[in-house]
Amino acid sequence: MPYLTNKQSTYEKDTVCQLLKMAGINLNGPEPWDLKVNDDRFYHHVFGQGSLGLGESYMAGYWDCNQPDVLLYRVLSANLEERIPHNLRTFIHFIKSKIFNEQSVRKVQKDIRRHYDLGNDLFKAMLDKRMIYSCAYWRDAKGLEEAQDKKLDLICRKLQLKKGQRMLDIGCGWGGLAGFAAEQYGLEVVGITLSPEQASLASQTYRNLPVEIRLQDYRSVTEKFDRIVSVGMFEHVGYKNYPKYMSVINNILTDDGLFLLHCIGSNKTVTHTDPWMHSYIFPNGMMPSIKQIGAAAEKYLVMEDWQNIGTHYDLTLMEWLKRFQYAWPNLKDKYNQTFYRMWVYYLCCSAASFRAKKNNLWQIVFSKPTNHAPYQAVR
Repeated sequence: MPYLTNKQSTYEKDTVCQLLKMAGINLNGPEPWDLKVNDDRFYHHVFGQGSLGLGESYMAGYWDCNQPDVLLYRVLSANLEERIPHNLRTFIHFIKSKIFNEQSVRKVQKDIRRHYDLGNDLFKAMLDKRMIYSCAYWRDAKGLEEAQDKKLDLICRKLQLKKGQRMLDIGCGWGGLAGFAAEQYGLEVVGITLSPEQASLASQTYRNLPVEIRLQDYRSVTEKFDRIVSVGMFEHVGYKNYPKYMSVINNILTDDGLFLLHCIGSNKTVTHTDPWMHSYIFPNGMMPSIKQIGAAAEKYLVMEDWQNIGTHYDLTLMEWLKRFQYAWPNLKDKYNQTFYRMWVYYLCCSAASFRAKKNNLWQIVFSKPTNHAPYQAVR
């Protein structure tokens, strides 16, 4: 840490304290969302680096909180991230996102594997039996397993699936949706992913169903499909590639086909992601806005339905956190304590963003202009 005078140190501490008070958070206070400072380096990290410093100082153990999800919800609700200047690392990331295509074929393969190849043991411990790593649908659901099945069935009903159809699952993960559609609706499914760990497990799990799992980028798909679905993948596409993505969908979707996009969406149009999330969780990930999706799709597709189920993601993430913490004794020999704090912060910060409605979860159904059949929205 660079040398600080007592005057500088006091100013940083006072500034951080006043900012947190604006969100109803007191340092070393009695409430479960109050922040306990373990190391005074916390103040310098947050003052100088904003959201990046807040996350990094938690990973380093400089602060603790009994309910970090509530603390982060309060921080986001009070828009504190807009009140601290961005640092040089944030500025460089912003400039790179403007100049370069950070989600090129070569770069995105590396970024996807950094997160999704962390270890199937980690995700098995945290997720449901189908290993669905996306927002569940909790309406009338009694637990995560049922909530994820309800989400999968909701998607299938929105796509109006019929036996014998051929479906492409872009970013298929561990194959849960592909297997569900093949089992329950009699579809032939092709799933594509850039994660070798996902592809290997999905291929093995659904080897007895009409499911083909490929290690393939969406940009290289050329054959036609009756239905296309993408769940939790569009966040890795990048704003420079949104038009290309929609062009590919247009080219490979049959004239009477349907496409469902399930993705996290931002209230604001941005060209980069949160610096802490970029550095530690989803390198070069990006949340699209309504404007960006609309502009990319308008040349190719017709929007048939748009639903926001973002509040369901808060519940999903908190259930994942509970399962992760319960499983930690069996994981800690492979993943160290810094990883534990990083993963807890990731899940809590994500839950807080949906609770504060900074992020949304959209399910959007598209058709091609050649499909003149009336579409009945499903809820």
